[in-house]
Amino acid sequence: MTKEIKQYLEETILLDYNHPLIQFVVNNRGWKNLNERDKIKQIYLFVRDETLFGYNKSDDIKASEVLKDGYGQCNTKSILLMALLRSVGIPCRLHGFMIEKPLQKGAISGIWYKLAPKNLVHTWVEVYYKKKWYDLEGVILDKEYITQLQNKFKNCTGNFCGYGVYTDNFQNPNIEWNENNTYIQHLGINQDFGVFNSPDEFFKKHPQELSPLKEIIYKNFVRKIMNNNIKRIREAI
Repeated sequence: MTKEIKQYLEETILLDYNHPLIQFVVNNRGWKNLNERDKIKQIYLFVRDETLFGYNKSDDIKASEVLKDGYGQCNTKSILLMALLRSVGIPCRLHGFMIEKPLQKGAISGIWYKLAPKNLVHTWVEVYYKKKWYDLEGVILDKEYITQLQNKFKNCTGNFCGYGVYTDNFQNPNIEWNENNTYIQHLGINQDFGVFNSPDEFFKKHPQELSPLKEIIYKNFVRKIMNNNIKRIREAI
């Protein structure tokens, strides 16, 4: 492995993969004993389906905190995914973007949707495998949530935007990793910030565009409404 690639294995403040909670999960699942492909596959499925889609208190929280929460969105799931991959020796990096807010409509509505920034900071993980980089955006929404959305909008078979989704193949989105790129929100991207070694570097340069007041309101009120909306869809209430 070259020096350039080794930098994508480093632990950082946000990628705290030596935290006891992360090490417990990694060892309990036996991920370190798997071959390279299966390491990526099993960790990908864990972050996608066992870490539910939901909104944490902030985008720039540690991987161990995301794991403790048991849920995450694009940015926080990216942090957890990177930490888990690096913990088992799989190089990965972060790709940052801005994304249009309409894909959040449904998860959030009314005045809170109107008050949200027009564009939102968005990230996905790129994993290095067989000397190629693969995009892993498909981990954002858990399979159970997507299935319930598909049932709710069963007449939609093509383009779908809302509830955390922006895809052109709603009934069969490209979210399964088999040595390929995966996506679930990428059609909403309208600005590309490029790749970063770590989420720490990215969020220092590109924080979410929220005023201090809106940040407090989001953290203590709005995200709880969003998480309740998502839970109702997942449980088909």
